[in-house]
Amino acid sequence: MSDELCLLSATQLLHGYRLKRFSPLEVAEAILQRIDRLDPKLNALCLRDDDAVRKAARASSDRWAKGSPEGRLDGVPTTIKDLLLTKGWPTLRGSTLVDRDQPWGEDAPSVANLRAENALFLGKTTTPEFGWKGVTDSKLTGITRNPWNLERTPGGSSGGAAAACAAGLGALHYGTDGGGSIRIPAGFSGIFGIKPSFGRVPAYPASPFGTVAHVGPMTRTVADAALMLTVMSKPDIRDWYQFPHPCDDFRQDLEPRLAGLRVAFAPTLNGQPVQPEVARLVEAAALRFRELGATVVEATPKIPDCGPIFRILWFVGAAHFLSAFTPEQRQRIDPGLQRAAEEGAKVQLFDYIATMKARESLGAALKRFHADYDLLLLPTLPIVAFEAGQERPPGQDGWTDWTPFSYPFNLSQQPAATVPCGLTSDGLPAGLQIVGPPHRDDLVLKAAHAYEMLVGGFPVPPMAKAR
Repeated sequence: MSDELCLLSATQLLHGYRLKRFSPLEVAEAILQRIDRLDPKLNALCLRDDDAVRKAARASSDRWAKGSPEGRLDGVPTTIKDLLLTKGWPTLRGSTLVDRDQPWGEDAPSVANLRAENALFLGKTTTPEFGWKGVTDSKLTGITRNPWNLERTPGGSSGGAAAACAAGLGALHYGTDGGGSIRIPAGFSGIFGIKPSFGRVPAYPASPFGTVAHVGPMTRTVADAALMLTVMSKPDIRDWYQFPHPCDDFRQDLEPRLAGLRVAFAPTLNGQPVQPEVARLVEAAALRFRELGATVVEATPKIPDCGPIFRILWFVGAAHFLSAFTPEQRQRIDPGLQRAAEEGAKVQLFDYIATMKARESLGAALKRFHADYDLLLLPTLPIVAFEAGQERPPGQDGWTDWTPFSYPFNLSQQPAATVPCGLTSDGLPAGLQIVGPPHRDDLVLKAAHAYEMLVGGFPVPPMAKAR
C-alpha cells in the first residue's frame, strides 16, 4: 500500500483523507521511505527535515481525524525549489556562495500561500547555481538524474522538482521558469508543468533575470496543477508586478471537451530542427485535439529569431547580478554563468533599448496570432534528455541553442504548459507545449486536462513503479 500512496495525486490524497482511508502521517512515512530508497540515485532533494515533516503530518492527521481540516491542501506532500525563500530552512540557490548560517525567517509569497493552506513541505529540491541553466548540477549539490534513465539529465533549472515529481516523491512541486526552467525539465521527465502568465503568481524577491521569470506548479496531473496554481497565485503586496485576477479555483474550468476552439499546430519555429521521433510524437498528439472537438490547422506564428533578444536581456541580468560579488567570489561561480555575465556586461545601452523594442514587437505579433487562434501547439523541446552532467547536448554552444521553443513565451509572458505526449524508442519522454493568449491560464489548463483525459493519464517511470 505504501508505494501506491506515493503515486496518488493531491486530489486523490485529499479524497482519501476525507474518507479516512489513510492519514497524512501514513502518506508522509511512505514518501520518506521512498525518498530513502530512490533519492540516492536521483539526487532530487538538497534539504530534508524529516522530524519537521512528521510533526506537521501528525498535526494534519489529527485535524482530519476530527473532521476539521484547515486549508485546501492540508497534508498534501509538497517540495520547494531551492530558489524560493522558505521560513526555517536555508535557501542556498545551488551555490557555495550563499551563507547557510543566517536568519531564514521569511517565506516567498507562493510558499507562504501554500503554507497558509497547510501543505506538507517535504524539503527543498536541487537547482543549478542560481537557476541559470537548462540542466541541474552544481558544485554544491552534484548531479541530478532523470527517473526515466539515470544516465540522462532531468533538465533544469527545476530539475530536482521534475525528478521528484516523476518518481513519486510528493504530489505538488514548485518550479521557476526564466527561459523554460519549468517546461524543459517537465518535458524531459514526462510530467505536467505550466509557466503561468507573468504576474499571475507573486514573486519576492524579484528574479535577477527580470520580467522573463515566472513561478509555477509541476505535478503528475493537470487537476493538481490547477489546484496548486489557484493557491500559489493569491495576492501578495511584496510583488508590484502581480496583476489583479479573480479566480476562485482553476479546476472549475477543466472540461473533457474543447468544442469550438481554434488550434494552431506549429511543427517548429523559425525552421529549428526537431528530432524525427520527437516531431512524430508531437504531431500525433496535436492532431488528437480534433478528437476533443477542436479545429486544428498547421500554422506557425511569424516571429523573429528570439535567441538574440532573449540572450541580451537575460545576460545583462546575469551581469548585474554577479556584479554584487567580489572577483574572488566570482571565480567560484559556475563558469557558464560567468561567461553569460561577461557577455551581458558588454551590451551597450542603446542596444539594450533596441532589444526591449524588439521584445515589444514580438509580444504584439503573438497577440495578433492569438486573434486567429485560441491555442498554439508545438514541441516543448526539439530533443529528448541527453547525458547527465553535461551542460548541453553535443554540437550545441549554450542552453539557449537547444531550447528554442521555450524562451519566446517568457519574452511574451504568455501562459505555456507542457504535457507528456509519448516515449521514444529509447524510452524517453517527449513533450507537447500548449500556449495560450496572455492571462488565459484557464484555457491552457482546460486544454491540457482534456488531452490528459483523452490519453488516459500520463505514464510514470519504471523505477517509480518498482518495489
